Amino acid sequence: MDLLIVIYRTVFFYIFILIIFRIMGKREVGQLSVLDLVVSILIAELVAISIEEIEESLTLTVIPILILVIFELGAAFVSLKCNKFRNIMEGKPSLIINQGKINFKEMVKQRYTLDDLLVHLRSKDIKSINDVEYAILENNGNLSVFKYNFLKMKSDNPFPLILDGIIQHDTLKYIKKSETWLKDLIKNENVRVEDVFYAFYKNKKAYVIKKSDLMRF
Repeated sequence: MDLLIVIYRTVFFYIFILIIFRIMGKREVGQLSVLDLVVSILIAELVAISIEEIEESLTLTVIPILILVIFELGAAFVSLKCNKFRNIMEGKPSLIINQGKINFKEMVKQRYTLDDLLVHLRSKDIKSINDVEYAILENNGNLSVFKYNFLKMKSDNPFPLILDGIIQHDTLKYIKKSETWLKDLIKNENVRVEDVFYAFYKNKKAYVIKKSDLMRF
Protein backbone atom coordinates (compact mmCIF):
# COMPACT_ATOMS: atom_id res chain seq x y z
CA MET A 1 0.00 0.00 0.00
CA ASP A 2 2.82 2.40 0.93
CA LEU A 3 4.49 1.61 -2.38
CA LEU A 4 1.36 2.59 -4.30
CA ILE A 5 1.16 5.88 -2.39
CA VAL A 6 4.79 6.67 -3.18
CA ILE A 7 4.21 5.89 -6.88
CA TYR A 8 1.07 8.04 -6.92
CA ARG A 9 2.86 10.98 -5.26
CA THR A 10 5.82 10.66 -7.62
CA VAL A 11 3.63 10.72 -10.74
CA PHE A 12 1.51 13.54 -9.32
CA PHE A 13 4.50 15.77 -8.56
CA TYR A 14 6.14 14.92 -11.88
CA ILE A 15 3.13 16.30 -13.76
CA PHE A 16 2.59 19.14 -11.27
CA ILE A 17 6.21 20.35 -11.44
CA LEU A 18 6.19 20.18 -15.25
CA ILE A 19 3.17 22.50 -15.25
CA ILE A 20 4.79 24.78 -12.66
CA PHE A 21 7.99 25.18 -14.66
CA ARG A 22 6.01 25.85 -17.83
CA ILE A 23 4.26 28.67 -15.95
CA MET A 24 7.58 30.03 -14.71
CA GLY A 25 8.83 30.35 -18.30
CA LYS A 26 11.19 28.73 -20.76
CA ARG A 27 14.77 28.82 -19.57
CA GLU A 28 17.69 26.46 -19.86
CA VAL A 29 19.49 25.38 -16.70
CA GLY A 30 22.48 27.58 -17.60
CA GLN A 31 20.21 30.60 -17.94
CA LEU A 32 18.66 30.40 -14.48
CA SER A 33 19.07 33.50 -12.33
CA VAL A 34 19.91 33.24 -8.63
CA LEU A 35 16.22 33.69 -7.78
CA ASP A 36 15.17 30.97 -10.24
CA LEU A 37 17.79 28.62 -8.83
CA VAL A 38 16.72 29.19 -5.21
CA VAL A 39 13.05 28.60 -6.08
CA SER A 40 13.95 25.43 -8.01
CA ILE A 41 15.99 24.05 -5.09
CA LEU A 42 13.22 24.78 -2.58
CA ILE A 43 10.60 23.13 -4.81
CA ALA A 44 12.83 20.05 -5.18
CA GLU A 45 13.27 19.83 -1.40
CA LEU A 46 9.54 20.19 -0.74
CA VAL A 47 8.69 17.48 -3.27
CA ALA A 48 11.33 15.11 -1.88
CA ILE A 49 10.03 15.54 1.66
CA SER A 50 6.43 15.05 0.55
CA ILE A 51 7.24 11.79 -1.27
CA GLU A 52 9.06 10.45 1.79
CA GLU A 53 6.45 11.60 4.33
CA ILE A 54 3.49 9.72 2.87
CA GLU A 55 1.34 10.38 5.94
CA GLU A 56 1.40 14.14 5.33
CA SER A 57 -1.24 15.74 3.13
CA LEU A 58 -0.27 16.76 -0.41
CA THR A 59 -1.81 20.16 0.30
CA LEU A 60 1.01 20.95 2.74
CA THR A 61 3.44 20.69 -0.18
CA VAL A 62 1.34 22.11 -3.01
CA ILE A 63 0.52 25.36 -1.21
CA PRO A 64 4.18 26.31 -0.41
CA ILE A 65 5.14 25.51 -4.01
CA LEU A 66 2.37 27.75 -5.34
CA ILE A 67 3.50 30.52 -2.98
CA LEU A 68 7.08 30.21 -4.28
CA VAL A 69 5.88 30.33 -7.90
CA ILE A 70 3.74 33.41 -7.25
CA PHE A 71 6.71 35.09 -5.54
CA GLU A 72 9.01 34.21 -8.44
CA LEU A 73 6.55 35.51 -11.06
CA GLY A 74 6.01 38.69 -9.02
CA ALA A 75 9.76 39.26 -8.70
CA ALA A 76 10.19 38.71 -12.44
CA PHE A 77 7.49 41.30 -13.17
CA VAL A 78 9.07 43.86 -10.82
CA SER A 79 12.48 43.18 -12.42
CA LEU A 80 11.06 44.14 -15.80
CA LYS A 81 9.83 47.46 -14.42
CA CYS A 82 12.60 48.33 -11.96
CA ASN A 83 16.23 48.25 -13.05
CA LYS A 84 17.58 48.67 -9.50
CA PHE A 85 15.58 45.70 -8.23
CA ARG A 86 16.83 43.60 -11.16
CA ASN A 87 20.44 44.53 -10.40
CA ILE A 88 19.98 43.59 -6.74
CA MET A 89 18.35 40.24 -7.50
CA GLU A 90 20.34 39.20 -10.56
CA GLY A 91 23.46 41.36 -10.51
CA LYS A 92 25.07 43.05 -13.51
CA PRO A 93 27.37 41.74 -16.25
CA SER A 94 31.06 42.24 -15.49
CA LEU A 95 33.72 43.36 -17.97
CA ILE A 96 36.54 40.83 -17.49
CA ILE A 97 38.67 41.74 -20.52
CA ASN A 98 38.61 45.31 -21.77
CA GLN A 99 40.38 46.17 -25.04
CA GLY A 100 42.66 43.17 -24.65
CA LYS A 101 43.54 43.85 -21.00
CA ILE A 102 42.39 41.66 -18.11
CA ASN A 103 40.37 43.50 -15.46
CA PHE A 104 41.86 41.80 -12.39
CA LYS A 105 39.98 44.11 -10.01
CA GLU A 106 36.64 42.93 -11.39
CA MET A 107 37.80 39.29 -11.36
CA VAL A 108 38.62 39.54 -7.65
CA LYS A 109 35.26 41.21 -7.00
CA GLN A 110 33.41 38.38 -8.76
CA ARG A 111 35.71 35.68 -7.30
CA TYR A 112 36.47 34.66 -10.86
CA THR A 113 39.90 33.05 -11.19
CA LEU A 114 42.32 33.05 -14.09
CA ASP A 115 41.73 29.31 -14.42
CA ASP A 116 37.98 29.97 -14.80
CA LEU A 117 38.73 32.50 -17.54
CA LEU A 118 41.07 30.17 -19.42
CA VAL A 119 38.60 27.27 -19.22
CA HIS A 120 35.82 29.42 -20.68
CA LEU A 121 38.10 30.70 -23.45
CA ARG A 122 39.21 27.17 -24.38
CA SER A 123 35.57 26.09 -24.54
CA LYS A 124 35.14 28.77 -27.23
CA ASP A 125 38.22 27.54 -29.16
CA ILE A 126 40.29 30.56 -28.16
CA LYS A 127 43.91 29.63 -27.50
CA SER A 128 45.26 32.94 -26.20
CA ILE A 129 43.95 35.85 -24.17
CA ASN A 130 45.75 38.08 -26.67
CA ASP A 131 43.09 37.17 -29.25
CA VAL A 132 40.29 38.65 -27.10
CA GLU A 133 39.27 42.29 -27.26
CA TYR A 134 36.30 42.11 -24.86
CA ALA A 135 35.05 39.40 -22.50
CA ILE A 136 31.92 39.89 -20.40
CA LEU A 137 30.88 37.66 -17.51
CA GLU A 138 27.10 37.44 -17.75
CA ASN A 139 24.67 37.15 -14.84
CA ASN A 140 24.17 33.42 -15.49
CA GLY A 141 27.91 32.71 -15.31
CA ASN A 142 28.48 32.42 -19.06
CA LEU A 143 31.36 34.30 -20.66
CA SER A 144 30.56 36.36 -23.77
CA VAL A 145 33.72 36.82 -25.85
CA PHE A 146 34.46 39.32 -28.64
CA LYS A 147 37.63 38.49 -30.57
CA TYR A 148 39.89 40.95 -32.32
CA ASN A 149 39.43 41.22 -36.06
CA PHE A 150 42.04 39.89 -38.48
CA LEU A 151 44.32 42.94 -38.23
CA LYS A 152 43.76 43.28 -34.48
CA MET A 153 42.23 46.71 -34.97
CA LYS A 154 39.83 48.03 -32.35
CA SER A 155 36.28 47.10 -33.27
CA ASP A 156 33.31 49.40 -32.86
CA ASN A 157 31.10 47.40 -30.53
CA PRO A 158 27.79 49.07 -29.60
CA PHE A 159 27.50 50.22 -25.99
CA PRO A 160 23.95 50.46 -24.56
CA LEU A 161 22.98 53.94 -23.39
CA ILE A 162 19.29 53.32 -22.64
CA LEU A 163 17.53 50.01 -22.18
CA ASP A 164 13.74 50.08 -22.09
CA GLY A 165 13.63 53.67 -20.82
CA ILE A 166 16.41 53.24 -18.22
CA ILE A 167 19.71 55.12 -18.53
CA GLN A 168 22.81 52.92 -18.29
CA HIS A 169 25.11 55.00 -16.10
CA ASP A 170 27.97 52.47 -16.28
CA THR A 171 28.12 52.93 -20.05
CA LEU A 172 28.14 56.73 -19.74
CA LYS A 173 31.03 56.48 -17.30
CA TYR A 174 32.91 54.13 -19.60
CA ILE A 175 32.56 56.30 -22.72
CA LYS A 176 33.21 59.42 -20.61
CA LYS A 177 29.89 61.09 -21.31
CA SER A 178 27.51 62.80 -18.89
CA GLU A 179 23.81 62.22 -18.28
CA THR A 180 23.22 65.79 -19.44
CA TRP A 181 24.85 64.93 -22.79
CA LEU A 182 22.53 61.95 -23.17
CA LYS A 183 19.40 63.89 -22.24
CA ASP A 184 20.29 66.65 -24.71
CA LEU A 185 20.76 63.98 -27.35
CA ILE A 186 17.37 62.46 -26.61
CA LYS A 187 15.76 65.90 -26.62
CA ASN A 188 17.07 66.44 -30.16
CA GLU A 189 15.21 63.26 -31.16
CA ASN A 190 11.97 64.77 -29.81
CA VAL A 191 11.43 61.88 -27.41
CA ARG A 192 11.52 61.37 -23.65
CA VAL A 193 14.00 58.97 -22.01
CA GLU A 194 11.19 56.71 -20.78
CA ASP A 195 9.90 56.43 -24.37
CA VAL A 196 13.21 55.08 -25.69
CA PHE A 197 13.33 51.33 -26.25
CA TYR A 198 17.04 51.09 -27.04
CA ALA A 199 19.78 53.68 -27.49
CA PHE A 200 23.40 52.73 -28.13
CA TYR A 201 26.76 54.37 -28.81
CA LYS A 202 28.89 53.25 -31.77
CA ASN A 203 31.53 54.85 -33.96
CA LYS A 204 31.37 57.93 -31.71
CA LYS A 205 27.69 58.33 -32.59
CA ALA A 206 24.50 57.61 -30.68
CA TYR A 207 21.55 55.75 -32.19
CA VAL A 208 18.03 55.80 -30.78
CA ILE A 209 15.19 53.32 -31.26
CA LYS A 210 11.86 54.60 -29.96
CA LYS A 211 9.16 52.40 -28.48
CA SER A 212 6.71 53.96 -30.91
CA ASP A 213 8.85 52.73 -33.82
CA LEU A 214 8.37 49.15 -32.65
CA MET A 215 4.60 49.54 -32.60
CA ARG A 216 4.59 49.98 -36.35
CA PHE A 217 5.69 46.40 -36.98
